[in-house]
Amino acid sequence: MPRPVSVEELWARGSMEESPELQLLFHRLNNQLGIILAHAELLEAKSGDDMNRARAAQIVASTLEAMTTAGEIRRGVAPTAEPQ
Repeated sequence: MPRPVSVEELWARGSMEESPELQLLFHRLNNQLGIILAHAELLEAKSGDDMNRARAAQIVASTLEAMTTAGEIRRGVAPTAEPQ
């Protein structure tokens, strides 16, 4: 079994050429995240209580973060440091 490649090793390799298969995977991932985002926003807007609205808002925020991360990976941009 091959050794897993670390994130640092991937960044050190430089920009990644996108094969058609990789482009399709990113397209599918963005579509799936878009569907999750739309449903979470709908749940947030229609929620009848504060607890469920807060949960839906967390899903919205996490989905937007995942979309940003996917875009950074696709562009080969080094990840930004997370706020502490």
